[in-house]
Amino acid sequence: MGKITSRYISCIIRNFFMKKTAEFVSPKHSDKICDFIADSILDAYLKKDKKSRTAIEIMGGHNLITINGEVTSKSNINIEKLVRKIVGPNYKIIINIVLQSPEIAHGVDNGGAGDQGIMKGYATNETPLYLPLEYVLARNLCQKIFSVYPYDGKTQVTIENGKVLTVVASFQNTKNKELLKLTKKIIKADTYIINPAGEWTLGGFDADTGLSGRKLIIDNYGPQISIGGGSFSGKDATKVDRSGAYMARFVAKNLVANGYGKEVLVSVAYAIGMAEPLMIEAKNEKGEDLSQIVQKNFDFKPLAIIEKLNLRKPIFKQTATYGHFGKKNLPWEKIEKIK
Repeated sequence: MGKITSRYISCIIRNFFMKKTAEFVSPKHSDKICDFIADSILDAYLKKDKKSRTAIEIMGGHNLITINGEVTSKSNINIEKLVRKIVGPNYKIIINIVLQSPEIAHGVDNGGAGDQGIMKGYATNETPLYLPLEYVLARNLCQKIFSVYPYDGKTQVTIENGKVLTVVASFQNTKNKELLKLTKKIIKADTYIINPAGEWTLGGFDADTGLSGRKLIIDNYGPQISIGGGSFSGKDATKVDRSGAYMARFVAKNLVANGYGKEVLVSVAYAIGMAEPLMIEAKNEKGEDLSQIVQKNFDFKPLAIIEKLNLRKPIFKQTATYGHFGKKNLPWEKIEKIK
């Protein structure tokens, strides 16, 4: 099997493409509001019972919020009151929360994974945040525009060989001339596309229905990097969709920081109820196998991850906006010496 094919299979193929594009959405985007509600509920449970287990799904829009899912906790949370603090008083709120399945609970009680699946973590030395350049540029642009116009909005950046070719900015309650001026101040590009469908005033839940866990690519590394596909929002750390992905990012970042590659992709697979991963694989941009280094230095069992990254603390609602990675205060972003 040829070198290029090997790299393709390992999914570190980002540099195979000359042009790379990433997008970002503001915290007032409907999907991101739902993520924030889901993780705010999780944090509220963890504040009172650090061993709370939650799997919360949110759908919101047009004056209706639906909260569905499973919770096992010693704490009692006034979910409706919490949600109204986020969205205001004028929403009908439907809450349908049940206990976690006893079969799943039994496996988790014994230290097993709360679900099956494949989780991936990625890091690159292309930026100080160990994230892809196009992703960082799109996020930075979105953050800075939002600081001036705190409304629903999206940004998109296309680069080639490190040069910014095209920037798209579409934000609610902005005038094209003002938004263009601000965008040019933030980022230099060959082409700017501002509010391509026209200036708009109706956004967020007034315009669209949102779902938690729908912005998976934005939550991870952008569209050039493969991800496992599991949602993070509303899930406690016994759900390896979340904790496994955080640990994979932690390992990938530390491998790059310790000189094992310019970019590294880590993949891990679990079976529900089992503690030991079924697969742990790590490769760098050269296709070199780093799996033995990972298995020697890192423990991917769910309870070991929770302990290592201190994931029973109520720290999760801050991940509901601007992605889950590249934030210095989060435990899976720490850099350690690999022996």
